[in-house]
Amino acid sequence: MPSASPSALSLREISPRQATRIGLVAILLWSTLAFFTAATGAVPAFLLTALTFGIGGLVGVVAALLGPGLGVLRQRPLAYVHGVGGLFGYHFLYFAALKLAPPAEAGLLNYLWPLLIVLLSATLPGGGLKRTHVIGALLGFAGTVVLLLGKGGFSGIEARYVPGYLAAVSCAFIWAIYSVASRHFADVPTAAVAGFCLVTALLAGLCHLVWEQTIWPADLMQWGAVVALGIGPVGLAFYAWDIGMKRGDVRLLGVASYAAPVLSTVLLVLTGFAAPSLALGLACLCIVGGAVVATRR
Repeated sequence: MPSASPSALSLREISPRQATRIGLVAILLWSTLAFFTAATGAVPAFLLTALTFGIGGLVGVVAALLGPGLGVLRQRPLAYVHGVGGLFGYHFLYFAALKLAPPAEAGLLNYLWPLLIVLLSATLPGGGLKRTHVIGALLGFAGTVVLLLGKGGFSGIEARYVPGYLAAVSCAFIWAIYSVASRHFADVPTAAVAGFCLVTALLAGLCHLVWEQTIWPADLMQWGAVVALGIGPVGLAFYAWDIGMKRGDVRLLGVASYAAPVLSTVLLVLTGFAAPSLALGLACLCIVGGAVVATRR
């Protein structure tokens, strides 16, 4: 198998099974997102996005310099529309949803994206969507509902939150479409994701200047958390996800994505940021059960 660096990975050299495993790495990295974000202190959302995507982009730039060169960043405009539209569009609407609606409801609606990935995979050549895939995705979504209900904080449907709900649903659709449509950009090398990350960092920085007050990380520990975010869940994860979506089992990765919020909560429990609960256990059962059903032949 080729080197793990983004620029060294050639989709033609990776089997679908290997690509699926690499895609699963992205889900594992995303499960650390809440932990590292909590460790960054009071850094505002768009500034944190600009910093972490900048770091994630530089990871790809370094890999490109060690491999095919920076010429890999020169891609057709439509590839950048797809990449930046997915990365920046999702995060912009997600932050808008958190501002305009209660976080619990916004988070739940946002987590429609794994189910949408499973459903949209039917549009791909040889999609082969089966009933077990849909049932597995629904079980995963049920696990997310149980987990968020167990945390409490649901305020009920109120008209004033409708813009936030729409933003949350929209970001779910954007991420699902970006993920599934990656299959149609299989000719775009994974290292090009570095360019998408850098443009996303620039746009997030502009949003920060317009809407936020600048609060930098307060100490080395918080800066370390920012760097860890940029290298892991906001860096390598997007390169791994690109490989998984372009070459791996899209349906299985969609179902497996529901593991991210559960693994994230488990990590918060293990590190003392959250308490264990019955809801966490039930959510684990639902998501593991969904994955088992989805992988049945």
